[in-house]
Amino acid sequence: MVLNKQANRSTSNWLAAFWQFSRPHTIIGTSLSVWGVYAIAFSQGLNTTSVLSILATWLACLCGNVYIVGLNQLEDVAIDQINKPHLPLASGEFSLGTGRLIVAITGVLALLLAWLLSPYLLGMVTISLAIGTAYSLPPIRLKKFPFWAALCIFTVRGAVVNLGLFLHFSGSLIIPDTVWALTLFVIVFTVAIAIFKDIPDLEGDRQYQISTFTIALGQERVFNLARWIITLCYGGMLVAAVVWLPEINPMFLVSTHLGLLGLLWWRSFQVDLADKSAIASFYQFIWKLFFLEYLIFPAACLLS
Repeated sequence: MVLNKQANRSTSNWLAAFWQFSRPHTIIGTSLSVWGVYAIAFSQGLNTTSVLSILATWLACLCGNVYIVGLNQLEDVAIDQINKPHLPLASGEFSLGTGRLIVAITGVLALLLAWLLSPYLLGMVTISLAIGTAYSLPPIRLKKFPFWAALCIFTVRGAVVNLGLFLHFSGSLIIPDTVWALTLFVIVFTVAIAIFKDIPDLEGDRQYQISTFTIALGQERVFNLARWIITLCYGGMLVAAVVWLPEINPMFLVSTHLGLLGLLWWRSFQVDLADKSAIASFYQFIWKLFFLEYLIFPAACLLS
């Protein structure tokens, strides 16, 4: 009985560590992008996939997500011990061998599942994994360069994932304006995420000579720049809802985006840039806004 309890506790601890290793906010973002793009394809009457195929697509994307964030942690153990000591590799909860095994298995599974499902999904997963590898792995290690680091993030999250998933779900080479609108929104929004994510990591990045926009421009400038970029995203979507997108519910899209824009500015005024935890909390808030777009925009399509 005691052995069973210990085994259950050990399994629970391992799963909790694996969840942290997977970077929950990215897992949520990937999940919402899969189901959100599927909902748009469904609203267009272009859903050509079965429920089993959708679930397999979701699993392939999750495996690709774990590969990318896991590889980054493998290469950043020393930096994370300063910036993110709670992560399993940085804290010692996972060994390097365990991390390498998880990354290898999830990378192979992502490619295998994508290969079995469709050439569009295989292309999307392959490109995403290649960019994720170049982002973290020496000698290329694009994360050392602010421009290329940001380009990697918004290329994968914005263009590759949205367009690749729609092609996979619809089976059509014709991409409607709704998908282009969401893609443009996510590309620009992800630029804000890409430059903001380094604000809480200033100390470790400076010590290990990782060049970031925060180091080059300072925390306050990057914070304000990220805020205005997100404002541009919402403003652009408001205009698009009125003059460009006949296949959405404009009232729903306009009202929700105005509300979120007001919430963004109200929340930003509460942030103390001298408080690392406050900055990290606002970064997580930005991710929540990102998540909401994959709920709100598909809903606007379904309500049209």
